[in-house]
Amino acid sequence: MSRPTLFTGGPIWTGGLQPRHVEAVLVEHGQVIAVGPREALRGASGPSEPPVEFDLEGRALLPGFVDAHTHFLTGGRKLACVDLRSARTPAEMVERVARFAARHPPGEWIVGGDWDHENWGGELPSREWIDAATPQHPVWIHRLDIHMTLSNSLVLERAGIDRDTPDPPGGTIVRDADGEPTGVLKDTAMELVGRHLPEPTDADRDRWLQAAARHALAAGLTQIHDVDGWASLHAYRRAHASGHLPLRVYAAVPMRTHRELSAFVQEHGFGDDWLRWGGLKAFVDGSLGSRTAWFHEPYPGEPDNRGLVVTDLDELADDLRQSDHAGLQSIVHAIGDRAVDWILDRYAEIRETHPPRDRRPRVEHAQHISPGAAARFGPLGVIPSVQPAHAVDDGRWAEARLGAERMPGTYAFRSMAEGGARLAFGSDWTVAPLDPIGAVAAAVTRRLPEHERAGTSALASARDGVFVPAERMKLEEALVAHTVGAAYAGFFDGHTGSIEPGKAADFVVLDRDPFHVDETELSGRTVEYTFVAGRIAYARESEE
Repeated sequence: MSRPTLFTGGPIWTGGLQPRHVEAVLVEHGQVIAVGPREALRGASGPSEPPVEFDLEGRALLPGFVDAHTHFLTGGRKLACVDLRSARTPAEMVERVARFAARHPPGEWIVGGDWDHENWGGELPSREWIDAATPQHPVWIHRLDIHMTLSNSLVLERAGIDRDTPDPPGGTIVRDADGEPTGVLKDTAMELVGRHLPEPTDADRDRWLQAAARHALAAGLTQIHDVDGWASLHAYRRAHASGHLPLRVYAAVPMRTHRELSAFVQEHGFGDDWLRWGGLKAFVDGSLGSRTAWFHEPYPGEPDNRGLVVTDLDELADDLRQSDHAGLQSIVHAIGDRAVDWILDRYAEIRETHPPRDRRPRVEHAQHISPGAAARFGPLGVIPSVQPAHAVDDGRWAEARLGAERMPGTYAFRSMAEGGARLAFGSDWTVAPLDPIGAVAAAVTRRLPEHERAGTSALASARDGVFVPAERMKLEEALVAHTVGAAYAGFFDGHTGSIEPGKAADFVVLDRDPFHVDETELSGRTVEYTFVAGRIAYARESEE
């Protein structure tokens, strides 16, 4: 039987009930036993079994971070894929693809990417850019928001996509002036290629899970929510059954499979304190970066474009009602203001017409909201599951997409919180980096990247490089949203998310106290240790 451990010797923020700043935490059998004054806790376990002390040496102890929105196994896979996120020019993008192809055997698919055409002024890439470098490699690389892909000619030929292929409902095949496909596919059109990818094996997914978990633990994450579907859920169940699930997981599956999930819950329940399920993911619209987010008013300069509805709304409304009757959670992607209003209206109808219960419905992203929408989330009990990193990413070009008059409703974290909403922070990894410290800093400062700040004083949305400064959050609010707030979004809050007696000893140790550094230095904090159930799951010293 292991002895209890006393964490002390540095600032401790519990994230739970007052007081939130304490001297010590006592842990035994993976759970928090007590929090409070150091001397009082030293004797709390009894004289026969004095605790072992973990000296923080001035470093800060916080609840482990929780990421409420990831594509986790996809991220694990992409750790070994071509990386285009930081490519600043078309030439750099092409050169990276060419280098990657040269290192891999002919016939192997090149996927991943996370390219961003806004890095070079907004020109969409074309298959012609990469064809010469990839004559024998099928290429299907995503834009960082996962709402656009670029394929080379080899893939278009395999998928049977040519000038005569019609746009599928909810999707777009981008074409050149002559009507030929450029290789860029938007939203549901991506499925025309996706169905041709080789099917991963269970062993592949198990390997991706472990790679992603190592990456997450090093970032201070002790729990993630994954929205990638059944194959991922089965991978988590395999890992859990074998004792190899390194962190806690809430797994969601597609809304269209609500009947299967209902039957699964009847057979297996909702999981346990390590692995839970019960959420259903659906989409209303696309993304701002792809100009497919659904708005009430058109995009500037595109009078016929208000975005795309990527699903049948009547079917989705029916699925929402049926899944609610089954006691399942709705997790719905909505980015444009019209999409957000639509799903809030559906949630309001369900709340009014269905029996009361603990629903915790979620709106994923909620990036752009109409006037008055911020005050609706709290009274409806709807969780805005938002990603602060997207705010500073999109802040570089959002005003050009939408016009200055719509900026006050953009990434309105402060307004939603003031309206009583319980925010849940996440990353949308791999759309944005798996970096909870950076996300907290983004929510608090809303500062654009250094190289993007020149000229922002001319934008209504940014003053001195700060994107919509009225929507900045306080540090403690942001930390709550990335810990117990995110845990609440996955029904994990009774066991995780804060440092309180009876909860799991899931902690992160940072090099310095975030409450005692300048806000501009928040993103520079380093994860020293990550604890899951009281055990060291990551130690920076072992990585050096």
